[in-house]
Amino acid sequence: MIAVLAGGVGAARFLRGLMLEVEHQDITSIINTGDDTVLHGLHISPDLDTVTYTLAGAIDPKRGWGLENETWTAMNALSRYANILPNTSHAAPTWFNLGDKDLATHFYRTARLAEGATLSQVTNEIAQAWELALQLVPMTNDSVRTMITLAEDCAAGSAGSQISFQEYFVKHRHSVAVSAVAFVGSETAKPNGLDLLASADSILIAPSNPLVSIAPIRSLAGVDDVLCSRRDSVCAISPIVNGAALKGPADRLLTELGYEPSVVGVAKIYAPICGKLIIDNADAHLASAVEAQGMRCVVTDTIMKSPQVSAALARTALEESR
Repeated sequence: MIAVLAGGVGAARFLRGLMLEVEHQDITSIINTGDDTVLHGLHISPDLDTVTYTLAGAIDPKRGWGLENETWTAMNALSRYANILPNTSHAAPTWFNLGDKDLATHFYRTARLAEGATLSQVTNEIAQAWELALQLVPMTNDSVRTMITLAEDCAAGSAGSQISFQEYFVKHRHSVAVSAVAFVGSETAKPNGLDLLASADSILIAPSNPLVSIAPIRSLAGVDDVLCSRRDSVCAISPIVNGAALKGPADRLLTELGYEPSVVGVAKIYAPICGKLIIDNADAHLASAVEAQGMRCVVTDTIMKSPQVSAALARTALEESR
């Protein structure tokens, strides 16, 4: 069995390539839920849904999230209430777009959770509905919230105040400076998949943001202990290429939180729990600096511009983790 720690668009594309290389039922992905939020009374799991929709071939290819050929009638209709909303109310937010078809997933998840089902059970049911054979596992069934501390006064709030990850990422388009990231609830949350990590033939860390996609998983009790014990069979793919993130704020977050915004910075974060790091050809000149962190460095094409490139990257990661 192959275990993949995952979160976001890069992870979804990597998993799509991995599915071209191995039997789907042999893949288990433990997915970040620190991004989860509640809007309109609905439980929304962005990373779980991005992975599900991508692997089902239903993702919007231009946005990288949401469903293809989506419509926005419900969200557009909310504008009717914008002028009558009391200043103290948070009802009917429109900064987080939910497509009409996408709403069905959130309706189902919310109703099942209200009935007492765990997030793991609901995630499995949703994967079945999309005819996926691999196992998608939320990192925990408990509430863990990624909270962003602002570095300076801005439209999002005053320096030192906290906002949710979705406010940072979507509402403010990750344009505000950050001084800290916290995973509220992780100290008591029970992790899912520790036994899977302990018994996996290979453990792969997808090319996801190491600070807000993979770190929430690592913050759960016991996860790093298992990864450390399996370090030689853990292989990560850097989401940073030539000093920049291909998508999202990973490069800026690295800088703002005191890390080098390069594959070397990624290596320093992963070195305690990971024996190999795959980097892009554009960063080949930094291979020796990566290996100075005590990791084997593998140089290849990591920009997943096609399923075939994703598959080749997955094949390389598998070879390095065995």
